[in-house]
Amino acid sequence: MAFAPTALTQAEAAAVLQAGLHAIAAGETEVDLQHLQRFDSTAVAALLAWHRQAVAQGVPLRVANLPPGLESLARVYGVAPLIRH
Repeated sequence: MAFAPTALTQAEAAAVLQAGLHAIAAGETEVDLQHLQRFDSTAVAALLAWHRQAVAQGVPLRVANLPPGLESLARVYGVAPLIRH
């Protein structure tokens, strides 16, 4: 089952970031953002950290159901190609 956070703002960042890193370390290869209700630019940083973790493990990471607003933030920061798979 995919890792699926529901909120990823500065308030939740540390816990959600660690949960995602642990999920990837345990073999998860998908982050499903279908239920992501609240996010800010912290979400972009978390997605990049999860991407780096997956690359370090030599596995692909699929980001499913990327919200349009989060994709727009990633484009503004110039990192959309790294998180949009």
